[in-house]
Amino acid sequence: MLFNSYLFTFVFLPITLLVFLLLGRRGFYQSALGWLVAASFFFYGWWNPSSLILLTSSISFNYGLGILLTKMQREQKSNSKFILTIGVVVNLSLLAYFKYTDFIILSVNNVFNTNYNLQHIILPLGVSFFTFNQIAYLVDASRGAVKEYNFFKYCLFVTFFPHLIAGPIVHHKELIPQFEKLAYGPVSNNLIFGSTIFIIGLFKKTVIADSLATPASLAFKAVYDGTSLGLFDAWIGVLSYTLQLYFDFSGYCDMAIGAALMFGICFPLNFNSPYKAVNIIDFWKRWHITLSQFLRDYIYIPLGGNRKGQFRRYLNLMITMLLGGLWHGAGWTFVIWGGLHGIYLVINHAWHALRRALGQDLNQSSWWSRGLAQLVTFLAVIVAWIFFRAESLPAALLMLEGMIGLHGVTLVKFSDQGPLGLSILFGSLLICWFAPNTQEWLAKSPIYSSGTIKNNLPAKWQWKPTTGFAIVVGIMAGLAIMYMIRPTEFLYFQF
Repeated sequence: MLFNSYLFTFVFLPITLLVFLLLGRRGFYQSALGWLVAASFFFYGWWNPSSLILLTSSISFNYGLGILLTKMQREQKSNSKFILTIGVVVNLSLLAYFKYTDFIILSVNNVFNTNYNLQHIILPLGVSFFTFNQIAYLVDASRGAVKEYNFFKYCLFVTFFPHLIAGPIVHHKELIPQFEKLAYGPVSNNLIFGSTIFIIGLFKKTVIADSLATPASLAFKAVYDGTSLGLFDAWIGVLSYTLQLYFDFSGYCDMAIGAALMFGICFPLNFNSPYKAVNIIDFWKRWHITLSQFLRDYIYIPLGGNRKGQFRRYLNLMITMLLGGLWHGAGWTFVIWGGLHGIYLVINHAWHALRRALGQDLNQSSWWSRGLAQLVTFLAVIVAWIFFRAESLPAALLMLEGMIGLHGVTLVKFSDQGPLGLSILFGSLLICWFAPNTQEWLAKSPIYSSGTIKNNLPAKWQWKPTTGFAIVVGIMAGLAIMYMIRPTEFLYFQF
């Protein structure tokens, strides 16, 4: 069941919300939470009911192990690290079986010229996300940073449908305490802001991202088939994918945050205009923020972070990003994507270290130098996205050759919408670089009003419950609904 489908938007979400509010207002608080758990399991099982066995087994195993680790930590038993290791290994083994079995077999066949049969295992939706959520839970339990939650609330923490399939990666201490102080009943602010954020995300996905999908898919399919692209065709294909992924993922994050807010649940920010970043460090503070924090807290810092000298710092960055690339997909192109970002980060940190050694202030720069830095960062991200999207290494290299003009300059043939398609492409680029993002526009919502995100948007342009803003959101909703006729999966569903 897709967020951008009529079934979810006009049937599942309203019914789930209505029953939840009715139960809560009548004082049946546990029943309201139970209803959300049941609805979330139904939502997950809609694609493949057999996947519920995997989900329930994972939840039961990790909850039980978390209780054991919490007890052992309280009693200061020395073998808690051994139990934690078992838990992490089991979770990663489960993830590796479903996600990397064919990748490992194919790599072995290529290296040793063997002919082992691929298993063609179907990847369960959301397995990467609910596995990471629960690994973080186990690690925190071993550190004594977990309270003894009841099984109901733990189930809801893992399965709550707005984040179950594609994130954000929600920390237990961010989510479970909210279940204990929910304001049951139709809280107007939650419903108004939540539905508005949801509509913005739906508009990004259906109107913008899906409009960019055709030229992106055609271009990358062409290079996979061995077709050489000219300069314009290559750039239009790559820019289309770069912007498609931006609005697809940003749209999903908005819809997840908006849907959760309707129930009174605040998700952490997961997307903050990453193409406005002035360097790669800044980019990873803006793109998939919850994943960046997970990689930092549970891989980079345990490896030693920056505490063991510059060489170890750079090595830890490379290891972290290579693992982050492999998490996104079972393929060498994803490993290369992660490796490129690791190299980018090493260069970025080394440059900052050099500037500090020369006594320069990293926070001071001219407008033109920031603009140049933003452009260089954007181009570096684009190059990495080619490997992220390409179905093979030769296809990625062929695309790069086209982008630098090695195959000539041809007329545009991958934008079948003509001038309209090009207008959407360049209009989307301008939105990424210059338009306010969702949290800037809705700065007064319960999600974004904490002030932790810098907001330079004048107050008069921020969303208010006025007729003018209602008309704007209404137009966005109307267009989004029109484009929902053929709903497509979100790109991050495959990870």
